[in-house]
Amino acid sequence: MTTPILVTGGTGTLGRLVTPLLRDAGHTVRVLSRRSHEFEDGIEFTAGDLATGEGIEAAVDGTGTIVHLAGTAKGDEDKARNLVRAASQAGAQHLVYISVVGAERIPIVSGVDRAMFGYFAAKRAAEKVVADSGLPWTTLRATQFHVSMLMTIRQIAKLPVIPVPAGFRFQPVDAGEVAARLVELALGKPSGLVPDFAGPRVYEMKELIRSYLRARGKHRLIMPVRLPGKAARAFRDGANLAPEQAVGHRTWEDFLTERLRSDTDPARSAATRPSQSADER
Repeated sequence: MTTPILVTGGTGTLGRLVTPLLRDAGHTVRVLSRRSHEFEDGIEFTAGDLATGEGIEAAVDGTGTIVHLAGTAKGDEDKARNLVRAASQAGAQHLVYISVVGAERIPIVSGVDRAMFGYFAAKRAAEKVVADSGLPWTTLRATQFHVSMLMTIRQIAKLPVIPVPAGFRFQPVDAGEVAARLVELALGKPSGLVPDFAGPRVYEMKELIRSYLRARGKHRLIMPVRLPGKAARAFRDGANLAPEQAVGHRTWEDFLTERLRSDTDPARSAATRPSQSADER
């Protein structure tokens, strides 16, 4: 029997893709979750809370590799610190962390910056905890997931006039491709900070919105809004992009076509609908 691999955030969008890949590779997978779940073939669940530290020691006990996917825009540093403390005591041999492209390049210097871009600061703080932990570690930074972009666009498309941050560009990537890369890293040797993982194309935000509106047969007025602050300026300068690491293959157009088709097929939609868990990026 193999040593269990612990996955935090295993019930979220990315975690639900990573766990079966690890299981199918012949590994026993243990998922840390704040809620109880029934045992699945090759996947065991253990209750715990990274924010409070409750249940983490039991979760890491006997594991060799930990894949840390849980994260929100607030408290990531403390969650990572609680996990690292327990993992160190348990003698974990490899800690794999998922971060975001631009974590080290988006400056958070004001309350406005933190309110709008705090996710990047949270990821950067957690990165430092992992790197300074003394544990063998690997961190992968990825660009925004297709599904996350779609969720945002669906919400703002409900407005009669859609405000769009002027000059903002994104490089959406397929969550399944990122999951496969994370599994490859988890099953390999600790490698520190590895090259970014970005989608195949860079889009202006208004391009992404317009393609969604066309696909849904909707018409909305798009209004550019210039956001103030250093973080917004960094975004306009492309700090959230990694064009030199456009290693993903699935395009936004491919994703959008498939997802909107699934919306008209109830059975397919239920099978592909992402988790709304706040435990993950």
